[in-house]
Amino acid sequence: MEHTRNRTISRCYLEITNICNLNCKFCPKTKRAKKSLTQNEFDLLTDRLKGHIQFLYFHLMGEPFLHPLLPHFIATAREKGFVPVITTNGTLLKNAGEILLAHPHKIQISIHSHEGNGKQDPEAYMSEVMAFAKEAAQRGIIVVLRLWNEGGYDSNNERLLQLAAQHQPHPWTERYDGWKLATNLYIEFDKMFEWPDEEHPEYEEEEVFCYALRNQIGVLVDGTVVPCCLDHDGAIPLGNLYQESFVEIINSPRATKLLDGFTHHCAAEPLCRKCGYAAVTKRFRK
Repeated sequence: MEHTRNRTISRCYLEITNICNLNCKFCPKTKRAKKSLTQNEFDLLTDRLKGHIQFLYFHLMGEPFLHPLLPHFIATAREKGFVPVITTNGTLLKNAGEILLAHPHKIQISIHSHEGNGKQDPEAYMSEVMAFAKEAAQRGIIVVLRLWNEGGYDSNNERLLQLAAQHQPHPWTERYDGWKLATNLYIEFDKMFEWPDEEHPEYEEEEVFCYALRNQIGVLVDGTVVPCCLDHDGAIPLGNLYQESFVEIINSPRATKLLDGFTHHCAAEPLCRKCGYAAVTKRFRK
């Protein structure tokens, strides 16, 4: 059995809101009540995560740029010793100056959301994205433009790349997962994946592995702790940070069984057996 007590987990996906302004085809629809964290709730949750987490990702479901307290949350996270990371669909960047001033470590912009949602003119969208991305990169913030849609909703990728090049001309430096456009500015590719679903048939792989509870964990907007960023509806609740400490939760019998299972390449939870990311042949993004 792997002992988890007093162990730091690299990243936590803290859902500051589960509300989104888009309705993308590739995103699952949460059945949970719509909610956003208050200042007091954010303070309590981050106090309980402090000392156990390095990177704090401000999303699981929902669009974090919708939250009016996002700049303050970023600054507070930095003060508490977290490394803040934001993921956004890139549609609310026009008036995001306060977020740049708060200086998150990294901003990931899912530009594949354009085609998955199909509601916005790509020229106007990419013009706003690139203006924001270049300014953020110049301020020392790492910006990753994500095209995680290979194999689905990807017919517009070439056009998006052409538009990006109009704002940040070649040459770009090729990387294993995309390109480096400039200092701190990247485009990243990945295959479109299916979110785990309790109604999905189990995958046939005999061996599975996941970094859940090993280098990542999730906290839903109601305080429910889940093992990973793909448990979007809280199918595997490990505890609640409003009621228990972080150490108590990650050392609970259910969490311990899940972690031990992956250590031995077994999925202890039904949802994990229905997740393509848990298969040995899949790689989990570092």
